[in-house]
Amino acid sequence: MKKWFKNNLLYFIGAAAGAVAGYIYWQQVGCSSGTCAITSKPLNSTLYGALMGALLLGMFKKENKEKVTQNKNDI
Repeated sequence: MKKWFKNNLLYFIGAAAGAVAGYIYWQQVGCSSGTCAITSKPLNSTLYGALMGALLLGMFKKENKEKVTQNKNDI
């Protein structure tokens, strides 16, 4: 369990930072009419920010070269 958490730490950090940024965006900018799909509710904005933050920092995750070469040899 610890190894899995350590391997995915960037995703968790990105999700936490994105969630905070999404909530702050809703609070400061938001949607005055209530028709915006993402920014009309704080939950939507927070979840969207968490997803985007996890995806953004997930791009910087280094893959294990051993597993990648193993998969290429299987093909």
